[in-house]
Amino acid sequence: MESQQESSNLGALPSTTSRNISSSSSAFVSASQSPFFSPRSPASVVPPPENPSSSIAGSQNGLSGRWPSTSILPPQASRGPCNLEDSWRVLGPPAAPSPPSNISNGRDNDHWDHRVKQKRAGKRLGDPHFPHPSAALSSTGRQGSSDVYMGFHGRKPSLIRFANWLRAELEIQGMSCFSADRARCKNARSHELVERAMRDAAFGVVILTKKSFANPHSIDELRSFLERKNLVPVFFDLGASDCLARDVVERRGDVWDRHGGELWTQYGGDERQWRDAVNGLARLESPKLEAHEGNWRDCVVRSVVLLATKLGRRSAVERVNRWRQRAEKGEFPFPRMENFVGRKKELSELELILFGDVHGDGQEEYFELKTRRRRRNPAAAGKGKEPMVWKESEREIEMQKVESHTLGPRTKGAGHHGRWSKSTSIMYGKGIACISGEAGIGKTELLLEYAYRFSQRYKMVLWLGGESRHVRQNYLNLRSFLEVDVSVESGSLERGRARCFEEQEEDAVARVRRELMRDIPFLIVIDNLEREEDWFDRKSIMDLLPRFGGEAHIIISTRLPRVMNLEPMKLSYLSGVEAMALMKGSLKDYPAGELDALRAMEERLGRLTLGLSIVGSILSELPISPSRLLDTVNRTPARYRWSDGGDPSLPQGHPFFTQLLDVCLSIFNHAGGPRNLAARMVQVSGWFAPAAVPIPLLALAAHRIREKPHGGRLWRQWASSMSCGLAATHVRRSEDEASSMLVRFGIARGCTKPACLHFHDDVKLYARRLAAGDAAALAAVRAVSLQGSVSLHPDHIWAACFLLFGFGVDPVVVKLAPSELLLFVKRAVLPLGIHTFVTFSRCAAALELLRLCTAAVEAAAETLISRNDDDNRLDGPACCARASAQTAMRLWQDLVLLRAAVLETRAKLMLRGGQYDAADELIRKAIFIRTSISGEHHPDTVAARETLSKLTRLLTKAHLS
Repeated sequence: MESQQESSNLGALPSTTSRNISSSSSAFVSASQSPFFSPRSPASVVPPPENPSSSIAGSQNGLSGRWPSTSILPPQASRGPCNLEDSWRVLGPPAAPSPPSNISNGRDNDHWDHRVKQKRAGKRLGDPHFPHPSAALSSTGRQGSSDVYMGFHGRKPSLIRFANWLRAELEIQGMSCFSADRARCKNARSHELVERAMRDAAFGVVILTKKSFANPHSIDELRSFLERKNLVPVFFDLGASDCLARDVVERRGDVWDRHGGELWTQYGGDERQWRDAVNGLARLESPKLEAHEGNWRDCVVRSVVLLATKLGRRSAVERVNRWRQRAEKGEFPFPRMENFVGRKKELSELELILFGDVHGDGQEEYFELKTRRRRRNPAAAGKGKEPMVWKESEREIEMQKVESHTLGPRTKGAGHHGRWSKSTSIMYGKGIACISGEAGIGKTELLLEYAYRFSQRYKMVLWLGGESRHVRQNYLNLRSFLEVDVSVESGSLERGRARCFEEQEEDAVARVRRELMRDIPFLIVIDNLEREEDWFDRKSIMDLLPRFGGEAHIIISTRLPRVMNLEPMKLSYLSGVEAMALMKGSLKDYPAGELDALRAMEERLGRLTLGLSIVGSILSELPISPSRLLDTVNRTPARYRWSDGGDPSLPQGHPFFTQLLDVCLSIFNHAGGPRNLAARMVQVSGWFAPAAVPIPLLALAAHRIREKPHGGRLWRQWASSMSCGLAATHVRRSEDEASSMLVRFGIARGCTKPACLHFHDDVKLYARRLAAGDAAALAAVRAVSLQGSVSLHPDHIWAACFLLFGFGVDPVVVKLAPSELLLFVKRAVLPLGIHTFVTFSRCAAALELLRLCTAAVEAAAETLISRNDDDNRLDGPACCARASAQTAMRLWQDLVLLRAAVLETRAKLMLRGGQYDAADELIRKAIFIRTSISGEHHPDTVAARETLSKLTRLLTKAHLS
């Protein structure tokens, strides 16, 4: 894809492709690819001014994040000479990386800020046509000196993306970098500036492509750095062994058969100099850095480590190694699926939507991109070509003047590719894709396969659960991978006043969002997005996402028919052959009658991937035929009734699917006895958070669930007839064996986190609607109360709080005894509220949690008093009544003092947001309680009075101001 041209005229900046810029980006101005056009679609061209100008090729960014990406006009169409030294003198050298301050309310105002800066800059110079620093210097250090000079040549989108990534990564690690494509420099002043940067750089990185060997500037860079013995070549889509002068000239090998020959004729210099420069690459003793489609990340990391080592930056090497260890442990939520079936076209379509083009087998076998004719816009006829305009707002994304493209197979006709024969209007190159489909159809599996397959094109895969109650917390959890501080402590006072809670929350989100808008590519996966708005504050999910069109890519999977006005990719069912392969697995061929039974189960399951995989797992684990399994499921008695069929949360084939799950649970029970641990794990799984559940926590809840009869005599006879396979294995009732059984039968999914399981939403919905649902919920809350850790299991503590306190209009599902509530609040709720407020700046959610906790503790204390009064009115031994009353009184005092502690915590947190009046009321209540029970001189009472004194001073100061 040809990249757009960048104008050196401030007045000619288009307003259609603005985006936020990395704070650490260098000013690196090349013909960078516009992400809004297909490989074959025409680029947007701005009306040409009169005089020619020059530009240094580089990234899409401006000087150290000060200038947004623009379109680059061709030299013959730009206006006025580009005075690079004047640009440097006015703007000054790029400063150290600093976060941009133009993010407000989750939206980017960088475009309008940039227009204002342009006008002001023009006024300062007294020239309305002051040139944009399109030849901008990319050095982040002092003028004329940088640690690394990076040269490259070409407009290939993948080359631009890789060069941006490498440069930004070097700068993040503290190494100043000057980047340029010298072929784009059109005047002597520009060339002089770049040559000075080459001379002063400590090391030279030259990104070599096939076209570099015919480019005089690339050869000159090789010769210059080879003579100084500070060359670090990076072979892009090349092998180091391919770059021999003899092979190039004689067109030896597949690489040079088309691109080789006497390239020094195009080089325009001496043949001996050309041969010396090319052969000098083979004599280098430094590690060979080769960048291919499948190793971009590894190549960038190796390059950064190599340069940091040569420059003596030991701290940078240590930071990269620490990041690599974190990425290896927490990048992917699940292991790669070994039995992934089909979805080749969907994977290629995702690649097309995100990157704007398709490489490899996907391009050759599945897609043919054809531009459909469209009527010319009369208003744009004089401009030659019609631009593509994106409008982005808080609620919607609109695309105007979009070209439609036909996605279809290379071969015509029906059959396997029949569903792709219809033309589809798609959006591509914008860096965002949405996948829509019903529950259990395989959205997560598709996203996981894409993430593993293309992970080397990104610095890291950031996987977020999209459940509305947890999506914001999941987003802020990225701080550890991005090395961002989102805590309240990192926020400072503005103009002598405490920032309100809303400002602190927006600032925390903006810090994460800012890191995702650098020139470093991340893949953000939001799996199972439930709503377009946050459940707690009703803010749009767009407030969390980086601006579209940047280097970060976003994939959203959802059951919603439409998200943010984006046209989703509708995920369809697997073909009959693929579904049969998923059910049969590695088993041998079945006779025709058994294949009919498999097809019948496929139809009864609604052709959902989740149900098909469970069928395949059962057939693999048990010596049972498909026809017998079908008959067993059909005869399984329904143990409860589902709600109306219109419930969107239910899978399409839910009657047969739930009967299939009944069969699995009955198998577990028969294999391990009536108290089988695996079946109980399934029953309690529905009440944990949608995150991975630690096996010890799950097993503890399973052990605490009450025993209820599971099935009747008829069912036990059916289960006994099919248990011969499991009886021989002597399944143990241990946690490891139970979890292994759940994974083998497809009921749960293994996680990359050690000793954790993940349950599908449909399985959790099934578990919540079982007869023992209330008992299972109580068991889950008790397990979290006993073993839950704020640092390890915050999601599951939140889930327990949702069940116990009831948020919004949600009912209270679980009621704990006063003694259990006392333990739960001390061990989990108070630490969770403080941790959520201080560490993640989720101020409103933390305060609401503590408010509901206060009400629950107060209600428990009142219940205890009323129960004690009722016991005193009953006849009984006096000694027993006295002992019971004393125990109840001690428990009541503990509850009341706990309420005082929660009130004091709420008051201290409200101080951080300037809510002095509310904090004053709360702390006075806490002091009254502690004075009444513990006395005035108790340390807790004294500490509360000190908090009140501090609050009084702040309140007085606020009133005076």
